[in-house]
Amino acid sequence: MKIQLNGNPHEIAAELTVAALLESIGFGGKPCVVELDEQAVFPRDFASVAVTDGARVEVVTLAAGG
Repeated sequence: MKIQLNGNPHEIAAELTVAALLESIGFGGKPCVVELDEQAVFPRDFASVAVTDGARVEVVTLAAGG
């Protein structure tokens, strides 16, 4: 299956939850903001919202610093 991840083509083997996608790209458990098909996804919903074929996903990580 093909999705757009941060504007770039990305292959996934099968439909995933947002949480599983984040885990697969190394962001599991890290603070981040996710937009799926131009709609914000709340962290409480990461485990239940599906990423399907053709989805557009934007992931922005949060970093502290000065």
